[in-house]
Amino acid sequence: MNTIPRRDPELVMRLARLGSIHQSRLSFMRVLTRRLAREGWRFEKTAFNINDVGEGHAVYTAYGPDRAYSLIAYAHDLPPEKRSDRVIADAWDATFTLFDGVPTADDIERLSHNIPVQEAGRVSGTELSVSRANRSVRLWEHVVSNLAEGNQPDIDQIKAVGYLMRTTAVYGSGKLGAADREMIADRPEFRAPFQVEMLSVYLTRWFVLDLVQYMADRRAAANGREAAQLSPEIGRAMGIGNSTGLGMAPFLLNHPVLFNNWVAARENAIQTVRKLVKASADEIALFQSLIARSKITIAQWHSEHPIQIEKLNDLRADVAKVDDYLAGADLTSGQPWDALYRWAEDNLSLEGQEWIASLILEPYGSLVDGYAQDMAADNTATFRIAGAMSVGDLRALLTDVYSWAIDTNWQAPENRARAWYVSEEKLEPRLGERFEEPIEEYEQPLAPGRDAAQLFNALNHWPDEAQVADFLLRHPEHRHVLRRAQIVGRAPYAEIRDNTISDHVLPIDMLRCKLAFFGATQFDPRSDRWVRICMYGNAPLPTELTQDNADFWVFPDADTKLEEGVA
Repeated sequence: MNTIPRRDPELVMRLARLGSIHQSRLSFMRVLTRRLAREGWRFEKTAFNINDVGEGHAVYTAYGPDRAYSLIAYAHDLPPEKRSDRVIADAWDATFTLFDGVPTADDIERLSHNIPVQEAGRVSGTELSVSRANRSVRLWEHVVSNLAEGNQPDIDQIKAVGYLMRTTAVYGSGKLGAADREMIADRPEFRAPFQVEMLSVYLTRWFVLDLVQYMADRRAAANGREAAQLSPEIGRAMGIGNSTGLGMAPFLLNHPVLFNNWVAARENAIQTVRKLVKASADEIALFQSLIARSKITIAQWHSEHPIQIEKLNDLRADVAKVDDYLAGADLTSGQPWDALYRWAEDNLSLEGQEWIASLILEPYGSLVDGYAQDMAADNTATFRIAGAMSVGDLRALLTDVYSWAIDTNWQAPENRARAWYVSEEKLEPRLGERFEEPIEEYEQPLAPGRDAAQLFNALNHWPDEAQVADFLLRHPEHRHVLRRAQIVGRAPYAEIRDNTISDHVLPIDMLRCKLAFFGATQFDPRSDRWVRICMYGNAPLPTELTQDNADFWVFPDADTKLEEGVA
């Protein structure tokens, strides 16, 4: 049997491929729902004190084997002119915190003065996250008014939007004084990345559905009527929206070890499945079932952005090619998943290749789900510079990882056309035009390829036997990228192997990559710099969660009717 290595970082870590990744078994939302169901977590609405105009608070508590966590939600009657999704907004339709334990009345009162004002407030170590959300105004009114009149909302309008509220920020890891990651990282339920944030959003969805029903009930009562109860199927179809912009893009560059661990876990899983000599009848049946269900997602996936439209056209063409391949393939032997992957690499677009790479993992939870436990990162030791490394070894490392950058002409304007900086007015990362705006002196160190090439050139006259500690004494300006190169030497998937400041860089590739690891689907870029998604669409509500429905909810049911009429 041929040895099947992990995919080469030179192949995987290109922006175009990272921007084509699909959710998988290792995506953080699915990691969470599987654990909640497997461990038998119990959920309870412990408070719902909302008045007729939609102001007040609610508490939703999740009871695990060892600890409980509570979402404290504050609802607000927000004037339309104050509704904004920008980071600098100072008012929202709802604000939240995930509380460590079950809050007392004093906790709820204390937090009522801090959570609604977000950055202007302060929280403590008992708060694990801070977040806020705004209504999708037209869909919210559509649902409330229809229920209040005794009718169900129109499913086509539900599908077109997908959510009643969208988060504009979900902060964890010490933001505003909340608990640092180190305070909770040893808890099994939070060992995988972003589990605090995923739990917060999961409980937020429950609150939003309760709130829209309550507002419909109150409107109906005011008119002497009884509101219809929202159909469970329609409620389940709605997730929590999110619009993600440039603020998320630098995350992957600023957390190289964490990013490596995410990608390495997925690559380990792909390698594990490709090595399998055969597939059982049940495994093949599950794979084919999920292919069919995934095709529904692809058929319903719409975008108005030219780049995504082209990618979707390619992906839909890939679906037909996969159908033809599977019609004649023998998946029972001969390393069938490796054969499928290799065929995909030769015949499909990047979207199609990564779609298949994720889907082949689905029948093998027992083999691959454990990799999720390796996706977190402790950066302390990894970030220490090894000063005893020889210049020769550093030169070889740079040549191996950054050959593309060393070969790039960094004097050419198109290769350094842009610069990352932080807007003083908006307090958000920005990507500006270097030669058109006065931003260069504010540039953030988010061009590791260029910096690595400069380091390589600075080593020209240094002998191989010299130590990098001596080099840094003379050239401390290269300290940051030398440390980064040493990190990548131990974490091969830590570095994006593309130019992040060129005139054709697409930040949405970085956004798509991160959001796919969260578990998002149907990415809808609105420009090359921000993308809209929906989280937990079709997921069972906490009160419905079982081991039978905790995993494959991300795939629509096969009997879902498609807008294009495909069954």
